[in-house]
Amino acid sequence: QVQLVESGGGLVQAGGSLRLSCAASGRTFSIYRMGWFRQAPGKERELVASIVWSSATIYYRDSVKGRFTISRDNAKNTVYLQMNSLKPEDTALYYCASKSTAATPYDYWGQGTQVTVSS
Repeated sequence: QVQLVESGGGLVQAGGSLRLSCAASGRTFSIYRMGWFRQAPGKERELVASIVWSSATIYYRDSVKGRFTISRDNAKNTVYLQMNSLKPEDTALYYCASKSTAATPYDYWGQGTQVTVSS
């Protein structure tokens, strides 16, 4: 199994920045890709960004391109999400998740960290 623990959420004004961290433990050698998801009240969960653990191939959803940066530190088994120029619509519960292959769904999830952007 893989355990994921997020940190770094909080309250920030519009235009501000936050950096989320997700520390992985357990069978980290089995991780193929890690992703950051978010879910706002009344909305479906959406993939914000993801990174292939070995190659650093990256995906961003259009609404965060140019503002968010995903990165990983292999030595620390940690993935980060640097969020700049935050907007009120970025307010959500942010989760990190991992998957073991390209074809399988994300199967391990963290507990989530709240990000609130005030206008």
